[in-house]
Amino acid sequence: MTKPFLIIQLRPEDEAADSEFRAILGYGGLSQDEVVRARVEHTGLPEIDLDDYAAILVGGSPFDISMLEHAKSGIQKALESDFMRLFDRVVERDFAFLGACSGNGLLGKYCGVGISGRYAEPVGGVDIRLTDEGVRDPLLAGFPRTFRVLLGHKEACDDVPPGTVLLASSEACPVQMFRLRNNIYATQFHPEADLEGFTVRINVYKNHGYFPPHMAEELIAAVAHEDAPFAKQILARFVRRYRS
Repeated sequence: MTKPFLIIQLRPEDEAADSEFRAILGYGGLSQDEVVRARVEHTGLPEIDLDDYAAILVGGSPFDISMLEHAKSGIQKALESDFMRLFDRVVERDFAFLGACSGNGLLGKYCGVGISGRYAEPVGGVDIRLTDEGVRDPLLAGFPRTFRVLLGHKEACDDVPPGTVLLASSEACPVQMFRLRNNIYATQFHPEADLEGFTVRINVYKNHGYFPPHMAEELIAAVAHEDAPFAKQILARFVRRYRS
């Protein structure tokens, strides 16, 4: 029996969450009956039996891991604690995992690296470059050494998380993609991102500190000229590799 992929979402806003979910399905090549969707932004993580799933995918969120603890909401504190416990089991089993943006920050925090605004990047497209390890990684093999991705984040890993392998970097943000053990991946960029999804997010999050609100239309126009096909292939390759 084929096991489903577990898609964990952390976005409180329905429009942004639904857009992200559609993109993960579309670019991952997944059908609705191949996934279990868990929106955990209000309830925290449910009990997860890894034996029930082929792999885990985690998307982005407006939560800032680097925020001072006293300023975090109760649900954010609960989610961060839940993920640390989940990672204990994921890492022990080297269970297939791909976290993007917030998923990247949560895994980085688990590994013990600092998360801060030092390497924040504005919304838009950037070139990332594969490391020698990235060139050899099965999710990235055959890619150009440098390719375009879409992103936008207020925080990032301050350094390569201890015990991990750096797969990709960029001029403004040294840790763009890393791998823990053999099957646990994280990207600072959004492999599922496209114009439709970023248009939704720019409008939804224009007052969340990612950029000055008056720049929303300018950013949407700029994203319209971006193309990130190799980033999307990462998502598709991950799905193909871990389908039961």
